[in-house]
Amino acid sequence: MNSQVKFRLRFYTNDTIAIGPGKVELLEAIGAAGSISGAARQLGMSYRRAWLLLEELNGSLRSPAVSTTTGGPRGGGASLTDVGQAIIAHYRSIEALARQTAAQDIEALMQLLH
Repeated sequence: MNSQVKFRLRFYTNDTIAIGPGKVELLEAIGAAGSISGAARQLGMSYRRAWLLLEELNGSLRSPAVSTTTGGPRGGGASLTDVGQAIIAHYRSIEALARQTAAQDIEALMQLLH
């Protein structure tokens, strides 16, 4: 059996996905790359798409998840704020707890798959 379980936890603000798996992945990539463009390359998405996702995320939050700096001799960059780090930590914790708590049910469902 070659099936994989993926949780697709999403938090909505009105009809907008405020926090979801793609935005959490983007935050993790920004943390690793130190820039939005580097994170976009790492995830195989356009800079514009990454920027729009980030803009949507930050617009849903009380405080931004990412801090950016513009140009200069060494170019701009981006770093996670405390809020961005907290989003990643809490989101990944919820995933782990859900996976652990539902392990028996997940296994039962997996047995029903090809």
